[in-house]
Amino acid sequence: MDLEEISKLVKKNDSKIVYLVMDGLGGHPLNESGLTELESANTPNLDNLAKKSICGLQLPVGSGITPGSGPGHLGLFGYDPIKYKVGRGVLAALGIGFDLQPGDIAARGNFATVEKGNIVKDRRAGRIPTEKNKELCNIINQEISLGKTKFFVETVKEHRLLLVLRDENLSADILDTDPQQVGREILEPKGLTSDSDKTVEIIKDFLDQLRDALIDEYPSNFVLLRGFSKKPNWPSFPDTFGLKSAAIAAYPMYKGLARLIGMDILDTGETLEDEFNTLKEKWNDYDFFFLHVKKTDSYGEDGNFDEKVKVIEETDSMIPRLLDLDPDVIIITGDHSTPALLKSHSWHPVPAMIYSKQCRPDNVKIFGERACIEGGLGPRLPAKELMPIAMANALRLDKYGA
Repeated sequence: MDLEEISKLVKKNDSKIVYLVMDGLGGHPLNESGLTELESANTPNLDNLAKKSICGLQLPVGSGITPGSGPGHLGLFGYDPIKYKVGRGVLAALGIGFDLQPGDIAARGNFATVEKGNIVKDRRAGRIPTEKNKELCNIINQEISLGKTKFFVETVKEHRLLLVLRDENLSADILDTDPQQVGREILEPKGLTSDSDKTVEIIKDFLDQLRDALIDEYPSNFVLLRGFSKKPNWPSFPDTFGLKSAAIAAYPMYKGLARLIGMDILDTGETLEDEFNTLKEKWNDYDFFFLHVKKTDSYGEDGNFDEKVKVIEETDSMIPRLLDLDPDVIIITGDHSTPALLKSHSWHPVPAMIYSKQCRPDNVKIFGERACIEGGLGPRLPAKELMPIAMANALRLDKYGA
């Protein structure tokens, strides 16, 4: 059922929904134990909650499709990620509160280490600190000129940055310059249509000047660009689901995604404890909370199995604090899988559970990939179906039809 039809069924009440998203939650066995990161973690609280919940595995986009973080989250919030598409550039811009104008082209960038022959050695330049990022952005803004085209380079966080181009008749139909793998050559900017020619030439000029500007800044000596995009006009999440909605996230990209669909962004600290403190402080002000855990994904991308396990265990330790607030519905899942084995996002379905006083618990006793495959949500539930199920469990949907 699409968002317009769901909105017709929505009814108001005082129930509260918490959506806990452990980014990149799904994993894969790395050693002879045969256990994934989630299965290896000591998670007594998640397991106890699973016993009272309905569980399963969800598909963020579709079978065999490896999702980016944008489509992964959009599916969780009920937006069909095939229909509602947005580039990482827009999400980066909104995440740091950049005033994106109609016609602006935004791109997400990574400071990277590039060696002879334009070969990418490190796509994240060793995850440089944010303060170093700010220094590099200042260099770029001072040393590069694009004539009549205005441009803005802004720090996002760690190695991540934002590039915005502002001019007439710009196109977002531009392919990424990030090859997504180390040991490969940087990709040349290319357009998908002839309307992109002007924008392609501007980007080439920018990157040519960038190479000279950062020549002495090894290992942060280049920028990889992806997610060229313009700001879309979509249905609002709070309006669609009738929920006063808030996002609690430490990383800008996820704030941007939440802001794009109309959620309020709550100020919070960098740690998981900070996020749960914010949840408690703002509990009486909202109907719906999106609470984001980033490090599960970061350690998966770094290939660090043990540290990903530790983040899952830390999240588990926070579950009693969540239960003390007595939410009517709790959803716990991830936006995609990020197995340490692959050091990247993957196509594997993601464990999910929905708890409420109205849910019909299944036989799942452990929150893990192999246990959830036997759960009542099924082994391949489309992620976009989770929000309607949560709304039903919150008693916020009317009957459909006579």
